[in-house]
Amino acid sequence: MSDNSLLAPTAKIAIVTGGSRGLGRNTAISLAKTGVDVILTFHSNRAEADSAVGEIEGLGRKAVALHLDAGDIASFGVFAAAVEATLAASGAARFDYLVNNAGHQARGVFGQITEADFDGLVNVHFKGVLFLTQTLLPLIADGGRIVNVSSGLARFSHPGSMAYGAMKGAVEVMSRYMAVELGTRRITVNVVAPGAIETDFGGAMLRNSPQMQAMLSANTALGRTGVADDIGPMIASLLTDANRWVNGQRIEVSGGIGL
Repeated sequence: MSDNSLLAPTAKIAIVTGGSRGLGRNTAISLAKTGVDVILTFHSNRAEADSAVGEIEGLGRKAVALHLDAGDIASFGVFAAAVEATLAASGAARFDYLVNNAGHQARGVFGQITEADFDGLVNVHFKGVLFLTQTLLPLIADGGRIVNVSSGLARFSHPGSMAYGAMKGAVEVMSRYMAVELGTRRITVNVVAPGAIETDFGGAMLRNSPQMQAMLSANTALGRTGVADDIGPMIASLLTDANRWVNGQRIEVSGGIGL
C-alpha cells in the first residue's frame, strides 16, 4: 500500500531505502516492532514492497512504500517531494530516522571490473547516499539519526569485491564528516557494517553456496554466517534513545569474521 494518510503524526518516522527486501526489509520490520512508523523505498518490485507494508501494518504500525532509484541523483527532488507530501498528509512536518541501505553488488576482480559497473556502484553506494541525504536534510528533524549501511568488505578483502568495498570505505569516511557537520542540529550519523549475510543480495550468492557458507563460517568467531535477523534489530536498537550518545562510529555486525 502507499496511501499517504497512513503515517501516525505522533509516532517516530523512519525512512529505510531498499526496504522491500533483505536487510532493509528486516530493518523496517524491526523498527516497527519498536513503535516506529516507516516509509520504505523500492526500486522495481512493488509486490515485495506492498508485502513489507502489510507485514508492518500487521504489527500495528503504519507504513508507506515509495519508489526510489538510489542511483538516479536527478530524481531525488521528486522523491523528497513525495516524502514531504506523505508527511504532510499525516500531519507531520519532519521524519526522525534515515537508514541508507539501498544497494547492489557488481563483482569483478581488478583488471576485469568495467567502467559501467564501477559507475553504477558509485552512483548508488556513494553519490546516492551523499546526495539523497543532502536532499532530505530539510525534512529530517533536529535531533534525528542517520545510519549508513556499509560492509565488512571495507575492512577485509574478498576477491571480486574491490569496487564494492571501496565504495563502502568511502561511505564510512563520509559518515564521520557528516557526524561532525550535522552535530549543530544534534543529528547523529553512524555506520553499520554487516559481515557475510545470507540474503538475496548479489543474486543470493552466499545463501545459495554451501561451500562459501562453510568457508566463511570457519573464519567467523561465532561459527556461522549471518542472517537478516542478525542485522535489522541491531540497527533498530541503534536508533533508540538508549544509543543517543553514539555518534560518528563504525559498528561491524559480523559475528567476529576475520579476527
